[in-house]
Amino acid sequence: MALIALAADKGSPGVTTAAVALAAVWPRRVLLAETDPAGGDLVYRSAAAHGGPLNPNTGMLSIAATARRGLVPDQLWDHVQPLSGGLEVLVGLGIAEQAAGLAGLWPTLGRAFASLADSPNAPADVIADCGRVSGDSPVTELFPHAALVLLLSRTEPEAIARVRDRAAALSNKLHGGPRGASSLGLPLVGVVLVADTNNAAKLSGQVNDMLVHAQTGARVVGTIADDPAGADQLAGRRRGRLEKSLLIRSARKVTSDLYQQFGAAWSMPTGPGPVPGTGTGPAGHAGPGSAGPAGMSGHAGAGR
Repeated sequence: MALIALAADKGSPGVTTAAVALAAVWPRRVLLAETDPAGGDLVYRSAAAHGGPLNPNTGMLSIAATARRGLVPDQLWDHVQPLSGGLEVLVGLGIAEQAAGLAGLWPTLGRAFASLADSPNAPADVIADCGRVSGDSPVTELFPHAALVLLLSRTEPEAIARVRDRAAALSNKLHGGPRGASSLGLPLVGVVLVADTNNAAKLSGQVNDMLVHAQTGARVVGTIADDPAGADQLAGRRRGRLEKSLLIRSARKVTSDLYQQFGAAWSMPTGPGPVPGTGTGPAGHAGPGSAGPAGMSGHAGAGR
C-alpha cells in the first residue's frame, strides 16, 4: 500500500475536493489525512458518523503528543474519526498557529503514513491533503515517504506555469535534479489537472509535453472534472446523484489509472478487499462508494 500526497502551488484549485473525491472511490481501505499546516476544513463542514460534529481535538492536533513519544503506524487509528458516509479521516489543525506543535514531527508522520500498510490489524493506504506548498512548507517533509506526490492545477496559463516550476523544484529536492520521470525513483511527482471534460484529453497532452520538454521529472497522471455542482454535492451543500457527477466519474478514472500504472508496485492488503458495489470492505470498513456515491452528503472539502 502507499502514501499519496496531494498539494498545489498557489490559488485554490480544489485540493481538498480532489482528496475527498479520490478517497471516496479508492479501491482499498483508505485513510484521508488533512495535513495542511494552514488548517483543515472537514471539521467545519462534515458530520461525524454518529450524526454530530467532528471533534476538532481528535486528529492532527491530538497525534502531535503521541508522535513525540514515537509513533507506531497502528496508533494512527486512535486519532481517526469516521464521517457520516463512512470515510475515515484524520481531522486537520484548526488554525495555522497550531502547526508549531508539529515542528520536527513531519518525517515521523510520513513514516507512519507510509507504513500503515504493515499494520497487523488494519492496513490502509493514506491520502494526505497537504494544501498549498512552497519550498519551505514543513508538510513537504512527508513527501520523501510518499509513493506519489500529486500536484493539482487548473489550466489557466499562469497556473500551468506555476505547476511546471513547482514540479521541477520538487523533483530537484526529492531526486537531486530534473530528469526524465522514467529515471526517477519514488516518490513520483505527478500532475492532476482540474479541467473541462470537453477538452481535458487535449490539455493533458499539451501540459504533459511541456513538463517533459522542461525536464521537470513530472508528468500528467490524470484529470479531475471542473464540476462545481459535483463539488457542492460532495460537500453536502446540494442534493443529487453524486455517483453520476462528472467529479466522481473523473475521480474513478484517475484512481483506476493510478492502480493500473503503479498498483503492482504497492503491496496488496492482507485480507479480502472491498466488495465492488456493496459499499463496504472487510469487517464493515468503508470501501468504494461507501464514503462517496452511496452516501456522501455530509462530506466536505470543496473549495480549497
